[in-house]
Amino acid sequence: MALLDLPLVAPERKVSGFRPFKVLHHFGKLVEDKEDTEQVFHIIEATKGRRSHRQAREFIRSPEGQRFLADEVDIPVMLDDHDRWADCGPNTVAAHYIAFMKREGLSAAGLVAESHRWAPPENLPRDQTQWYFDRLRDTHDLFHVLTGYGRDALGETSLLGFSYQQNHNAGILFIAYAGARQIKRMSGTKAPIFAAIKEGRRLGRAAAKISHQDIAALMREDIAAARARLNIGQPEVYRRCLAILESEGTMREQLTLGGAGAQAA
Repeated sequence: MALLDLPLVAPERKVSGFRPFKVLHHFGKLVEDKEDTEQVFHIIEATKGRRSHRQAREFIRSPEGQRFLADEVDIPVMLDDHDRWADCGPNTVAAHYIAFMKREGLSAAGLVAESHRWAPPENLPRDQTQWYFDRLRDTHDLFHVLTGYGRDALGETSLLGFSYQQNHNAGILFIAYAGARQIKRMSGTKAPIFAAIKEGRRLGRAAAKISHQDIAALMREDIAAARARLNIGQPEVYRRCLAILESEGTMREQLTLGGAGAQAA
């Protein structure tokens, strides 16, 4: 069935709002095993409230949303087709994205597979709202590339602050501040870790919504021009925190959150 023929919201889709006990249950499991990224998806689902669904509806009904639905572009397949971007110059979003993915050993398909571990597609509602939530997931690594936040623990948590202002899922913000607290506890750093999260939120609030862009066109833009067009500012507090952590002798790798931050946004 074509995406345009799917219902906006399937009858079986439930909007339960914030479920604090479920969040705490799954967060406890995540603390026990930081590599158990399935718990991140449970947390996000337990906090996906009415505001997230309202944003989904508004975008789907917009002219851009209707056009993207009609195009039925598979974003992960498009992003992982590196040959498609071979003619892009070295300063394009595509070139920076490919370099980032190769350096980190990532693929867009890998993120999809991780999400399907806890929620097989056959168990998800078949509606346009799910298409929108999948779009938020599929553009995650573009957030890294465009904002300049790394995949170190502080970069991931700061990016979650940015992502919350873009996507309005309270679970993302919960994980961001829990992650910041963990970094502070593990390192004993004097770096303003929580200020980096606040900065991420400010930058995310000011920026245009990345997941609402024409991704194929965005990939071909000069990255500096794309950042200017989308009003994505520089993460200066984050970079200052990294410098302080390194001056204190705290290696970024020692503060890794495993896959948790990477999956949340």
